[in-house]
Order: sequence, then structure tokens, then C-alpha cells
Amino acid sequence: MDYTAEYRSKLRTPDEAVKVVKSGDWVDYITNLAFPELLDAALARRAEELTDVKIRGNLIFKPIRTVECDPHREHFIYNSWHCSAYERKLCDQGLCNFIPMIFRNVVPYYRHFLTVNVAMCAAAPMDRHGYFNLSAASGVAKGILETADVVILEIDEQLPKVCGGFGQTIHISEVDMIVEGEHSPLPTVPMHPATEEDRAVAEQILPMIPDGATLQFGIGGMPNVLGTMLADSDLKDLGMHTELCSDAYVSLTEAGKLNNRRKSFMPGIGVTGMAFGTEKVYEFIDENPGVAFMPLELVNSPGIIGRIDNMISINNCIAVDLFGQVSAESVGMRQISGTGGQLDYLTGAAMSRGGKAFLCMTSTYKEKDGTLKSRIVPTFQGDIVTDPRSQAYYMVTEYGMVNLVGRTTWERAEMLISIAHPDFREELIRKAEENHIWIRSNKR
Repeated sequence: MDYTAEYRSKLRTPDEAVKVVKSGDWVDYITNLAFPELLDAALARRAEELTDVKIRGNLIFKPIRTVECDPHREHFIYNSWHCSAYERKLCDQGLCNFIPMIFRNVVPYYRHFLTVNVAMCAAAPMDRHGYFNLSAASGVAKGILETADVVILEIDEQLPKVCGGFGQTIHISEVDMIVEGEHSPLPTVPMHPATEEDRAVAEQILPMIPDGATLQFGIGGMPNVLGTMLADSDLKDLGMHTELCSDAYVSLTEAGKLNNRRKSFMPGIGVTGMAFGTEKVYEFIDENPGVAFMPLELVNSPGIIGRIDNMISINNCIAVDLFGQVSAESVGMRQISGTGGQLDYLTGAAMSRGGKAFLCMTSTYKEKDGTLKSRIVPTFQGDIVTDPRSQAYYMVTEYGMVNLVGRTTWERAEMLISIAHPDFREELIRKAEENHIWIRSNKR
């Protein structure tokens, strides 16, 4: 069947397409590579005609024109499910509001509770069967588009076409309008070189990972660095089951370490829901039948994750208090990123036979004035708790690794202080004593 006529009948210029947006509407920009930069720019050109247009997106790396043209938020109100570095700066400027979530629940939120008047999504060109590939945003894109009153696709020929079981395509019959045009290059997220502290953390985790393990690396610098360092290890027959496919998996594949052969769920196939990183990632996922993009309701389901033997989850965090509460998304009240799928994988890996969930951080960080601060703190002072103390497992810094499972408050305090930077341990002990979580038998 020839879908050319239907395609042409739905083709619009970006400026024509965005006329469908009305004041007060909810507009969705989906996530990462699906960001519709041409439609966003066209909508920004309508700013003076519109008020109170509310936009959702997340992990967007390109400039959002509707935000940048409206510093007083009189016309557009942008909101993010999970902040990229760019969106974090928007939050700092009061130009972005955060939406709390757990990634496996995002599409169900849309299905049951949220309104989408207009969804705008970048997609790869239509194939001969009338399907558009949703590329690196496939984990959530289809589910969001299905809830929208109006669906507008923005065709970007640069986008990799991904394989999957379901959810990675949308048919032209489900699309209301199509726009074409020239795009800026796909955004890349560079790999940061490993620091001494990163290597110290990796050296502690490596002996805990068996051959045949299935790996999840969370969003953030340290997990990606750790994953890349695993490529130089003696491990073999590793697998991938992760919300985010990043450079680490490319490095492991190139090193012959990752082949998915021993996975107990979907053997032979690496499973993911999203992807971003360097150009190597986009080349890796393009038409690769060994990588399946699936909806995050499945990819991040603790029940599914728990069925995978030797599931190893490695995520970054920002701070932990002496009670074992973990913040991976804020510094005080300042939003840094989001919950994402971290809690999904903490829960699922703990259910896995042979599974382990690691939360990694450097023991300290420096403020802008050079002041050294501990990431292990007595109690949080407004920091957002990402992982409750009841679900904190292996905590790792460059000074050691501890497992908090089943530990009393005083045991947790002792363990966490043991992996804190030595310069802060005495002060942490004093605070633990004040909070009645330190006993005489604790080691000094």
C-alpha cells in the first residue's frame, strides 16, 4: 500500500502546525532526541498571541525557544520530568518546574491522570509501510502520543532507527500533522574521564560482579565511567537491561564483554527504553537487532527486573544521611536531575537471584568558593529523598563499600561514617551521638 498521498495531505509548515495550540493548552515535547526543535521555534514565534501554555518535557539538551523567549513566563510555562544540565539551569533561573515521578509510572500517569492537548515529537522518516520510528525516545514516546488530542510529528532524518518488541513506531494513521525542515546536529553528551575516586569506586564493585551478570547503569557521570572501565576487566558474557543505553554499553560490546547470551529474560537481546551519549551510541542503536527498545513500564518494572538472575544495578547519588536516606536529585532544595528509574532498579535488583544494587558517590564535593563538603551528612536539611532508607543497599565511596540491608540505625551510622572522608568522621560521630544513633561499642 502506498501512503504517499496520506503523508502529503498531512504535511504542514511548522508555523501552520502550531496554530492548533490554544491559550491554556498542555503541550508535550516528549524526551531527549524526540525534542521537536522546529515546532518549538514556531510556537515561540506565536508567544504574543498565547498565554498560559503549559509544556512538559525532560532530558532535553537543545535550547527551548518557548522558554528563552519568555523570561517572565507570561506565555509559556515549562515543566520537566527529569532535568538535563540545560534544564537544571532553567530551574535555577525560575524558568522550569520539576514534576516528581518514577520512570516506570510516567506513561501510566498520562493514561490515567494527565491531559495532553497537543503532542509534538521528532521521529525518523516514514518507511514504506507507513510507520515512523520513535528512535531513542521509544520508552515513553508512543504511550504519550496515544493520549494526545493532536499528534504532530517532526521528521528528522538524522535520528537512528531502533528495533524493539513494541512501542518503537507510530503509524501515519495515528498522526494528525507532519512537518519537515533542517535540523541542528543531534545533541551529544560527552563522556567524562575517570578520576582517581571513580577508579577507587570501580575497584570495589568489580569483584562483586559475576560472569553472566546483567547490567544497569543509571543516568550520571560515574555509572557511565564505571561501565566503560568494566570493558578492561576479565568479566565475560554480560547483558544489558537498562532504561538508558549509554556509551558504557558500546564500550562493553566493542570489548567483547557484552553479548546478552546468559540473560534469564530475553536472552540474546539487550533491552532499553532510551538512549543518548556520544555519536557512537547513535551508531550502535541504529537498526541494531541486538538492542530492543521497549516501553519503560516493562523495562523498569521491578517485577521484570527481579526475574533477571544476577541483575547488577549501578547508580549515582548526591548524598546520604546517617539514617540511610539517599538523595540522587537535589542539593538542598535545588533540583539537579530527578528520581528517574533509580528506585525502580534498587527495588528490582534486590528481588533478583544473585542481584545487587549499588549507589555510588565521591565522599566529598567542593562548593564554588572551594570549600570541601561531605556527601555523607548527619541528616538532610531540605534535600529531596530519592530512595527511602528501607531500600538503601550497597553504598560505595572511594573509602569503602557497605551494605545497609537489615542494619539498625546505629549500625548504619557506623558503616556510613566508615566510608566518609576522614576529615569529616569525628564531626559525623558527634552528630550521630546527638541523634542517639551511636553506641559505645561502635568502632572509633
